[in-house]
Amino acid sequence: MIESGPTEIPVTLPTARPEGRPFDPPAELAALRARTPLTPMRFPDGHLGWLATGHAEVRAILADSRFSTRYEISHYALADTGPIPPALPGDMLGIDAPAHTRYRKLLAGSFTVRRMRQLTERIEQHTAHHLDAMESAGGPVDLVEAFANPIPALVICELLGVPDADRDAFRTRMAVANEMDLPMDERMAAFAEGQNYLRELVRATRAAPTDDLLGELAISDLTDDELAGVAALLLGAGLETTANMLALGTFALLTHPDQLAALRADPDIIDRAVEELLRYLTITPTGSRTALEDVQIGGRVVRAGQTVALSIQAANRDPARFEDPDTLDIRRSAVGHIGFGHGIHQCLGQQLARVELRVALPALLTRFPSLRLAIAPQDVPLRHDMDIYGVHRLPVTW
Repeated sequence: MIESGPTEIPVTLPTARPEGRPFDPPAELAALRARTPLTPMRFPDGHLGWLATGHAEVRAILADSRFSTRYEISHYALADTGPIPPALPGDMLGIDAPAHTRYRKLLAGSFTVRRMRQLTERIEQHTAHHLDAMESAGGPVDLVEAFANPIPALVICELLGVPDADRDAFRTRMAVANEMDLPMDERMAAFAEGQNYLRELVRATRAAPTDDLLGELAISDLTDDELAGVAALLLGAGLETTANMLALGTFALLTHPDQLAALRADPDIIDRAVEELLRYLTITPTGSRTALEDVQIGGRVVRAGQTVALSIQAANRDPARFEDPDTLDIRRSAVGHIGFGHGIHQCLGQQLARVELRVALPALLTRFPSLRLAIAPQDVPLRHDMDIYGVHRLPVTW
């Protein structure tokens, strides 16, 4: 077993993407991965931990119960946040088994492949409605506001029973919670505000049960605080992740005309195209886990208490796992990507996201055969300031 030696200088997390290549990870990540898949890393708060860049190593850590997701023992890889408070009730991302298992079991049946596919007709209706509005308004439009944001917002709000009128305010709170340049107390306060709103909705649902996911969970043994936390987590994920995949995926296709032509010529490859976009874009670039005991990974020893920054984007571009990984190839089999994570914390709503992407992307490209960017690619404002990567705006025309 090897530990970092006295002459091995810890790195800082590379975050700057190559100029003119908005879909590629920082070039330094590939160089680090080629040298060793686990590198000593100095975190912004001074903590000496590790950076994992290899696919096999990142996947192994995500599946290993000896690594914890608890916020209060973790160190944030992207900024010095100061001490991170424990997860609020219902926030499954910041707790370990067995507490996590209780929440997961309650929700697993609500997010099956079969149930998510049953939502296809509603997703098609929402998609058609917003495409009609775009066509009626005429280009150019901001695809983020006209298409990418509202469709997943409508779907997740309907699924949970949140009134449409409240979704914009909730999205604003979630955007603050995901803004990595803000102090952690401000981010947590925004998340807590969302929980306060949902706590009132939970009470109303318990008083008058509804035919939606919140209504189903209201008869469980979850407390009001727990149910509000679960709903906040699902809403935040449902609003932010799919919206950014829709916008960034469209941006990627419009700037890769060969791939766009391939998808137009053969719509049956949409399933492969979605998985490849999830791998290639990796909109959640970085995660973390903290060792609960000494663990050997990649020939190194991660000591108890050390946090490992997980470069999901580097893992999804690992040539040891994917051939020619820096090329977008929507015909490839991207099975094994970890865009949705891995292990017990793998994204609960991944099947919903897949259905939304499989419906919305082909519908957009079919309705507007001449869809194109309305500004130069280098002028598209990117979400470098957010935990979830994407674009702030995507002006398009046809």
